[in-house]
Amino acid sequence: MAVVTTLPLPFNTLERHEVSMALESSASLQAPPSSSKTESSNEDRYLVVSPYDERPHLLDLETLDTPNQLLARALVELKCLREDYATAPYIETFNWQEIIDSLRALAGTSNHTWEEECFYIVVFRSQVPPETVAHYSDLGVLDKAAHAEATESGGFLKYWFGVPDSNGRNLATCLWRSSRDAKIGSVGPKHRVAANAARHMYTEWKIERLRLLVKDDIKGWEIEQWVD
Repeated sequence: MAVVTTLPLPFNTLERHEVSMALESSASLQAPPSSSKTESSNEDRYLVVSPYDERPHLLDLETLDTPNQLLARALVELKCLREDYATAPYIETFNWQEIIDSLRALAGTSNHTWEEECFYIVVFRSQVPPETVAHYSDLGVLDKAAHAEATESGGFLKYWFGVPDSNGRNLATCLWRSSRDAKIGSVGPKHRVAANAARHMYTEWKIERLRLLVKDDIKGWEIEQWVD
C-alpha cells in the first residue's frame, strides 16, 4: 500500500469556487417531509448506514438483492472496539464477529439460504496537521456532500468515521456491494471536490482495499486484501 504525503497548499481560484459550491449544495441536502401514512413503509425501506441520517444519505434497501440487504441490516450494529482505531489493525478495530452472528440470525429469520458472497471494503487512514483542525468542519461538510452523491450511485452499504487523535490521525471506512460500485461512487463532482480538499489539508493519507468474504451458510468469514 502506498502512502502519499503532501504539504498543505493554498487553494487555487477554481478549487475555492468548487469548495464554495459544494458547501452551498450540501446545505440543501435535507430530507423531504414525509406523511404519517408513509412513515412506516419508509422505515422498512430506508436504512441509516452512516453518521448522516437525512434522506439523501439513507440506503434504499429496495435497490439491493437479499444478501446485500441482510448484510446492510447487520452492519447497523457496527461498533468500534478500540480507542486507538486510527492506527490499530483493521480487523481488530470493529465487532466483526457480532456482525456475522447478526447476519446469520437475519438470514435465518428471512429463510434465506446463504451462498458464499464477497463485499468490498475501503479503509482510509489520514493525518491532519494542527493548523488544519480549525478547518476540519469544512472537510466534514464536503464529506457529507460526497456521501450523498455516492449513496445515490448505489451499493454503498456502510460508512463509519472517527475523529482525529492527539496526533491528528484518524480512520474512516466504508463497505460496498462491489468494487465496481465503489468506483462509480467515487467519480462524481462532489467527491472530486472533497478529494482536492483532502489533498491540501492532510499531511498524510493511505487507502487500503479489503475483501469481506462470508462463506456458505455463514459458517465462516474472513477479511483479507482485495485482489482484482
